[in-house]
Amino acid sequence: MRTVFYLIVISLCIGCQTEEAFDMLIVGDAIYTASVDSTKVEAIGIIGDRIVFVGTQKGVDSRIDSDTKKIDATGQFVMPGFIEGHGHFSGMGSSLQNLNFLKDTSWNAILDKVEKKTATLEKGEWIYGRGWHQEKWMEQPDESYGAYPMHYGLSEISPDNPAILIHASGHSLIANEKAMQQAGISVESPSPKGGEIVRNDNGDIVGVFEERAMTPIKEAFNSYLNNLDAASQEKIWYEAIELAQKECLENGITSFQDAGSLFYELDRYAEMAEQGKLDIRLWAMMRDSISHIPRPISEYRKIDVGNGHYTCRAIKSEIDGALGAHGAWLIEPYADKPAFYGQNTTEISAVENLAKIAYDNQMQLCVHAIGDRANKETLDIIESYSKKSEEELRWRVEHAQHLNPADIQRFKSTGAIASMQGVHCTSDAPFVQRRLGLLRSKIGAYAWKALLNQGVTIVNGTDVPVEDINPIDNFYASVTRKRLDNGMEFFVENRMSREEALKSYTIDAAYGAFEEDNKGSLEVGKYADIVILDTDLLSCDDLDIPKTEVVYTLVGGKVLFEKE
Repeated sequence: MRTVFYLIVISLCIGCQTEEAFDMLIVGDAIYTASVDSTKVEAIGIIGDRIVFVGTQKGVDSRIDSDTKKIDATGQFVMPGFIEGHGHFSGMGSSLQNLNFLKDTSWNAILDKVEKKTATLEKGEWIYGRGWHQEKWMEQPDESYGAYPMHYGLSEISPDNPAILIHASGHSLIANEKAMQQAGISVESPSPKGGEIVRNDNGDIVGVFEERAMTPIKEAFNSYLNNLDAASQEKIWYEAIELAQKECLENGITSFQDAGSLFYELDRYAEMAEQGKLDIRLWAMMRDSISHIPRPISEYRKIDVGNGHYTCRAIKSEIDGALGAHGAWLIEPYADKPAFYGQNTTEISAVENLAKIAYDNQMQLCVHAIGDRANKETLDIIESYSKKSEEELRWRVEHAQHLNPADIQRFKSTGAIASMQGVHCTSDAPFVQRRLGLLRSKIGAYAWKALLNQGVTIVNGTDVPVEDINPIDNFYASVTRKRLDNGMEFFVENRMSREEALKSYTIDAAYGAFEEDNKGSLEVGKYADIVILDTDLLSCDDLDIPKTEVVYTLVGGKVLFEKE
């Protein structure tokens, strides 16, 4: 018996002595874990790409050796890496390559950018830009129809270069005369179902194309790109992806939920992950013509490729347009456009077909729905499948911006995820009440708190490049519902608490992608995806939130961004 006792003691001592040293140790006095355990955390130990220790600093010295890297985050704020819950990854990269109008407050400022770009191009080369929003302009265009500029000024400065300028929402565009010619658009061209070629009172084409009416212009632009040699096309695409990754890391984003990729993009992402060329973790929704699919859908369903750097387990569809362009599909007419209910951009039967494909292939269905009618129709589809499924579907309503009160509780009963973008609320605030009237705006517009009170999971994001990817500005919008430029508030009773907003950007976003076992919180066994900020987002003054800067971004325990 004495021999057995000694063997046990020796074995325990050996275990103490051989406890593996950390590759990295992070210590701090403000560590937010996003886990249900509220125990005070002072240190995080990392080995490889995983967290192996979360606790106090007591005893951590025994797990430090000469190779252990240490980050002292005292006076800073340590939290799980931000998860961008709804954005367009390659689109963001493309916007960084081309003209960006997100911060322009006048049509003349946009024309100035276009004119300078035109001077650098050969005849026939296309001009591409994105981010304009007529509701944000501080002055009226010289020639306009309502809030929209006539295309004449744009056509005059770029007579030999087709121009396609995408609205911030992505649901309308402005084209110059050269682009319309190449797309075969003339004054006789009819508006398609689900879209509108905007005309003034004289029947002249304004140059603005809404929803499905954008298709001919986009096809002409894509034809131009497709005529470039394959090597040039690939080079442009990969450069955009590198720019997108860099932008994510600089903003503390370690995971990105891509709201719609083409089949060739999905193949490239998987290959990049396998080759270790994806720095961030990408979760992608399939968004392409099912009628032209190169391979069976099941072959595109991929989980945790490249050690958790790429997953595709969702199919994206849309059911309406955007509120700003009167494209959101409503139950009652627009307050500022009587007898008009918005655009049903995809037939309900087509969305139902995609729902069946998603269900049969164990993929999440993600449906763009902004208006209350669009949300109701989407919830009807989700409900029909949730009733017959024995497992959680976690199907998602992307945007869920304007809800009928009767449908708010249906998110919980159907298990639907509300994938919402905090900054859309404050960005759209100047025109929402004009579109919907007081009652609908107050009760159902960006109803975060009402949904949270029902126990609904909210996934936060920016819809980049519709908005800037900056998670700090988005967090500020979520917890204040106040614009940064002029302080305008939008029904603040529906704002999130600080912790609710952080969860929507971390653990709840991970849950919305079936990834909560590997990311979204600082817990033992999860990926060491961590961001360190210079400001405590839980306790700082509201006015200090927008000043917050990223100090470190870690993905898989590696520092991929460090503030100079």
